[in-house]
Amino acid sequence: MRYAVSLPNFGGGVDAALLARWARDAEDAGWDGFFLWDHLFAFSPGPVDVVDPWIALTAAATATRRMRLGTLVTPLPRRRPVVVARQTVTLDRLSGGRLVLGVGVGAFPYEWEYCGEEPDQRIRGDMLDEHLDVLAALWSGEPVRHRGPHYRLDGPDFAALCHPPPLRGRIPVWVAGTWPATPSRMRPFARAARWQGVVPMRTDGRWEVEDTAGVRALVERLREPYSPERFDVAVPGETAGDEDARRRLHADHEAAGATWWVEAVHPWRFGWTEGAAWPLEAMHERILTGP
Repeated sequence: MRYAVSLPNFGGGVDAALLARWARDAEDAGWDGFFLWDHLFAFSPGPVDVVDPWIALTAAATATRRMRLGTLVTPLPRRRPVVVARQTVTLDRLSGGRLVLGVGVGAFPYEWEYCGEEPDQRIRGDMLDEHLDVLAALWSGEPVRHRGPHYRLDGPDFAALCHPPPLRGRIPVWVAGTWPATPSRMRPFARAARWQGVVPMRTDGRWEVEDTAGVRALVERLREPYSPERFDVAVPGETAGDEDARRRLHADHEAAGATWWVEAVHPWRFGWTEGAAWPLEAMHERILTGP
């Protein structure tokens, strides 16, 4: 199993330079991945500093050599396929092929209504599926013509050609989904089965070993019609304190089918409340402690 940190792309005192330094420190501390949230607005009434995650990850790429980098997750329906293709390939090649693209439909009104984007979640799901297919075609480095219900790449003279392609032919896509997978929550996991990984999360409590086992069993069943290649299950968690306890917890999740442990390094776990200073020192210390 590999280990990553996941951080908000906003907060008092947070900027691209700080995140690049933290990425370098994370790599030195033994983490295997460094992931940023992708939000246009902070979760709290302003003013709160917000950083563009792609610019911050570019800075992180130049400060690191080994770690995987990416977003967890990008609400893809509010971005244009050709722009995403250019941004992801540029960052992938800059980093030496280390980019992972986490995607989802997004949530909360400030991702959609505040931005003039599509508010209907089912329609955003349709947009996400189409967007991913277009993006994969653009990553191929071959000419692309596409006429779909939400996206069109079909000019009168030339097909869309995004060159060069990603360094290793494609960029791994991890799809987010809310667990447990009730009938109304099954679609994200079926979507994830078509790509290279799943990023499950709970909104009703902490993530347990039983959750990891359930996700692994579900995606293995859903992936039967697809490629037998490696499929990542990136599970969320928060650990601290005794190193032996952390090792046992990680081992249990690995045995249950997790391939990545994603440590959530956010202010709320350190007791942050509205109006208080952002707990940068505590967040940084958790990164320095290592997995």
